[in-house]
Amino acid sequence: MQKLMKYRWQILGAFLLIAAASFYLIQSKLNTPEPKEVYYSEFIREVRAGRVSSVTITDNQLVGLLKTDAYTTAAAPQISAYRLPGIDEATLLKEFESHQVRFTGRDASSATPKLLTGLLFLLVLGAIGYGAWRVKAGAGGMLGFGKSGGKVYEQTDGAKLTFNDVAGVDESKAELAEVVDFLKQPEKYQKLGGRVPRGLLLVGPPGTGKTLLAKAVAGEADVPFFSISGSEFVEMYVGVGAARVRSLFKRAKRVAPCIIFIDELDAIGKSRSNDRRPGASNEEREQTLNQLLVEMDGFDTSTAVIVVAATNTPEVLDPALIRPGRFDRQILVDRADLKGREAILRIHARNVKLAPGVDLSTIASRTAGMVGADLANVVNEAALLGARRQAEAIEMRDLEEAIDRVLLGLEKKNRVMNEKERQRVAYHETGHALIALSVTHADPVHRVSIIPRSIGALEHVLQLPTEERYLMTKPEIEDQLAVMLGGRASEEIVYDGVVSTGASNDLERASELVRQMVTRYGMSDKLGQLTYGRTNSSRHLNSPSGPEERNYSEHTAQMIDQESRCMLDEIYGRVLKILMDRREDLERVAQELMRKETLDREDLRRLLPPVQEQVAS
Repeated sequence: MQKLMKYRWQILGAFLLIAAASFYLIQSKLNTPEPKEVYYSEFIREVRAGRVSSVTITDNQLVGLLKTDAYTTAAAPQISAYRLPGIDEATLLKEFESHQVRFTGRDASSATPKLLTGLLFLLVLGAIGYGAWRVKAGAGGMLGFGKSGGKVYEQTDGAKLTFNDVAGVDESKAELAEVVDFLKQPEKYQKLGGRVPRGLLLVGPPGTGKTLLAKAVAGEADVPFFSISGSEFVEMYVGVGAARVRSLFKRAKRVAPCIIFIDELDAIGKSRSNDRRPGASNEEREQTLNQLLVEMDGFDTSTAVIVVAATNTPEVLDPALIRPGRFDRQILVDRADLKGREAILRIHARNVKLAPGVDLSTIASRTAGMVGADLANVVNEAALLGARRQAEAIEMRDLEEAIDRVLLGLEKKNRVMNEKERQRVAYHETGHALIALSVTHADPVHRVSIIPRSIGALEHVLQLPTEERYLMTKPEIEDQLAVMLGGRASEEIVYDGVVSTGASNDLERASELVRQMVTRYGMSDKLGQLTYGRTNSSRHLNSPSGPEERNYSEHTAQMIDQESRCMLDEIYGRVLKILMDRREDLERVAQELMRKETLDREDLRRLLPPVQEQVAS
């Protein structure tokens, strides 16, 4: 049966060819023989001799039906001749009337639609027959809708992925090493009555390497790897997704031990109780989810079929899917730390040529918060930049520029601003930089620029953290807010209270952060150690998904607004005082920024030596 399925398209083509030949033979039997072609003069001579009973006139031919006693068995019952161009048809018709020849007209192209209709009918008939054969053969439904779309990756020795090709997720690799050991020697666990988890759920932000980890597990264990996306299960026909789940598990059991990897599990695994309004449910998705639950409960662990899935939003998954016995182990694949980012960069740097002076540890420190996919993009962008300037190897400046491109976008040096706007932008950015250099807990300033970038900002101040941070204290958040407000405060001081729209994004981020301090972090003395508001569609209060549900009164809402405004006004007053005390520094840096357009850390240290010494200490 598998051999027949391999050549299914050839079989279909042969069927259609046979059908067309049959149609042609039938038409040949039913139609009259082709008329014998003669000269026009011979055709007229036959008419005048009284041997033609009727004539059919087409666009370019005369087809005459001979009388039955006017031909022998060797002659054709019909004759045809091409009409002469530009002759008087009235004379010809009088000739027919004088010899009592019946005549009529016909469009020569009228036979073509009939032929096409017949062929179309045969094609539809063939498709129905082929679909019926597929159903009978058990191939998963008409035209293969129910067949699993999972791809099997045969990892050769030259292209095999292992744990050595994955970096920055050491804890996740340690947990998955147990799965590899089970796939290599399952009898070791079965002898003691233990079993490996049937399902492993990889949870983490996009780009952290969940798919890569699953492939590395298959490569380490040297077993087949079935990969499919959750969206590939769902079709417009109810029941197709469930059939594909059955087909996938059936294929996997034949080649066990193996790994089934389902990417974007939330496409089919969302909670069935989120929305029960009439018409709100997706019957096809729920049928697919139910079949997946049945399959994960039904197969024996001794078959060594392990299901690995990945998702970015585990909080929306159905509880039945992540209970013990199904996806009973969740493995966090988080963003890499400084050491992990350096290891990831070294893996991606294997395929590029680096100059001797390249320091990947410095690049790793500049890329805080980036995931593996971002780091791969940085290395690739650096290679493209080096090739563009026809360099022999990638240099440090290529990697620095690549980071800026990934974080901020391309420079738009051709955009022309008038001198007044350019000056205002320079003072705005200088205000951000001065506050960042003056407060205690701000990240060090790496660069200040008034060159526009493709992200839409007119300028930027680039700050680079010196260490990995997982918590923030109240003074640190307040200093962060101060840096956000530095641009608006600088404009207000320099232009005597006349401000612009340039601080809209700063104010938006500051407003959101100060509300988080009041409603989430319990950093308000007036509102106490409570959280206010929660999301409807999540079990976790800090989930970004879903609209916020108010669980507080109108009076409390007014207190939240007042406290947020009060805290932000207090920080803004502190920012104004710092900038007014350093008005000379503000002017000096702004004028230099207008002249050079970009100032790096060394330029700022030269212009503001006391500040830099304070920050360094």
